[in-house]
Amino acid sequence: MARAIVLGRFQPFHNGHAFLVKKAAELYPNEPVMVAIGSAQAEWEPNNPWSAQDRESMIRAWADSVKFEVLLCTIEDINDPPNWVDHARQHHGEGTLVTSDAATSALYGEANFPVHNVDLNERERLEGWRVRQTAKMLSTVYDDDAVVEVLCASVPREVVDWLISNDALFRLSTFETGVHAG
Repeated sequence: MARAIVLGRFQPFHNGHAFLVKKAAELYPNEPVMVAIGSAQAEWEPNNPWSAQDRESMIRAWADSVKFEVLLCTIEDINDPPNWVDHARQHHGEGTLVTSDAATSALYGEANFPVHNVDLNERERLEGWRVRQTAKMLSTVYDDDAVVEVLCASVPREVVDWLISNDALFRLSTFETGVHAG
């Protein structure tokens, strides 16, 4: 089966990720996109605040709302770049990696894994650390409408709703990241 594979940490799943999954779906319109959640073991850390299960739930909330069929898998880090692709392949299977990340593209390309590169979409605004920092600032705002209004500029509404309904923003307020907005 030919399928597109999108790999990321999805901390959180944001509009740039949604754009990438939609582009991946265009490659094989009759097949679900395999969304591979990396750093599956990482959670409750400043750069990885949500568990793999949380991230799966975020992605499902978005995919269900936009009626995208996705398959999900999780992949733990092995901290061994030369062997990463073989390790990841055991989880996401065969297909074409769809990415906007140059380093990931090069790693998969060197392993002779098919790669389809997508131009970055609003990279300045949709860098993961920026999205997390915005969410962190909103984690102490107790006005759900205000959180939705601000966070939906970078995160799909369904994911924002999931973050609110699962009280998943609060943990961001407990981290000192050393990254300052502004």
